[in-house]
Amino acid sequence: MKTLATAFSRKLAHAGLAAGLAAGLTLAMTAGAGAAETHGVTDTEIKLGNTAPYSGPASAYGTIAKAAIAYFDMVNARGGVHGRKVRIVSLDDAFTPPKAIEQTRKLVEGEDVLAIFLPIGTPTSSATQAWLNSKKTPQIFVSSGASRWNQPKKFPWTFAWNVDYPTEGKIYAKYILENVKDPKIGVLYQNDDYGKDILHGLREGLGDRKNAIVEAIAYELSDATVDSQISRLRSAGANVFISATTPKFAAQSIRAVDALGWKPVFIVPSVSNSVDPVLTGAGLDKSVGIISTSYVKQPTDPQWKDSPDYKAWEAFMDKYYPSGAKNDWLNPYAYGMAYAMEQALLRAGPKPTREKLVAALEGFRDVEIPMLLPGVTATITPDDHGPLKAMQMMRFNGKSWEAIGELVSAR
Repeated sequence: MKTLATAFSRKLAHAGLAAGLAAGLTLAMTAGAGAAETHGVTDTEIKLGNTAPYSGPASAYGTIAKAAIAYFDMVNARGGVHGRKVRIVSLDDAFTPPKAIEQTRKLVEGEDVLAIFLPIGTPTSSATQAWLNSKKTPQIFVSSGASRWNQPKKFPWTFAWNVDYPTEGKIYAKYILENVKDPKIGVLYQNDDYGKDILHGLREGLGDRKNAIVEAIAYELSDATVDSQISRLRSAGANVFISATTPKFAAQSIRAVDALGWKPVFIVPSVSNSVDPVLTGAGLDKSVGIISTSYVKQPTDPQWKDSPDYKAWEAFMDKYYPSGAKNDWLNPYAYGMAYAMEQALLRAGPKPTREKLVAALEGFRDVEIPMLLPGVTATITPDDHGPLKAMQMMRFNGKSWEAIGELVSAR
């Protein structure tokens, strides 16, 4: 009888142990699921990841990440977002795709960030886009106007920021057709989505006048100079020159055109029109008359000096990013994107997840962003991840950019 009782007790003990193990496993799985839903978020911190070209051929863009980080220093100083401090882990990718892939994996798998915020550049962000979407990690406000960032059906976790390059190319086509008699267009373009999208938009905008493009020549980021390509474009008889380049090569283009004594209608896309370092580096006197576009208030334009958002931005620069150049539009550009990111985090609520962050972004409707031009607002929907749709043509007068005509909208 005693033996049977002992055996029965043992069975109960084993059953209790099994039940306890099962309950423990269920609890662990539940906790694991909860942890998976709160990547990069603790009781005190929200952690975002970023890659930027602090070195390499596009290092001028490094200031974008620095300004955005400084913006969140300001946010944290006033209490953070829903009581949490926002920390951006920013790694150098040298503007090279292999390095961008390596650094992005560190941020997602090592740092377990909530999202990748403001990754800079077309080639680098293209290299990480599919992987980030496969990991269901938001890729928010890519600093590039390539059309691939606004493909929500294919890449639901990716969000653009810039007005896309095809639209910008169409705007240049419209300007050329309206202002240049018998245009002969020469295009120097970066051999990636950036340059190709500008060229595609230009051709589409020219319509049945696309034969006005007499020559289009690509360059590689690894090229030392673009002097020979520019010489070929001049020899082709171009009287309009579009330099679809990044800052280093845009400055080279300005110097090369001046050295050749060439006097075309000279267009530089928005991503490379910074007064400092591009135009200053090339020579302000050599840059007079260059045409470009913008959707950001140019800090060198005196008409904005008394606007409340300009004054707030200037105070921010003085206190949180004093080493940043106040005549470089990339700094107010980054300030606006960081503001939009702050708004998305606030809208994601006190318990943010990746899914809630995406839903918050897709709820943007005509959001007013500081340091964007009047009339330019941000709208994002589940079917359209491109928030900005309008630009302003402008011309450099030797000291600042001056607006040409009215705001051009693609909405």
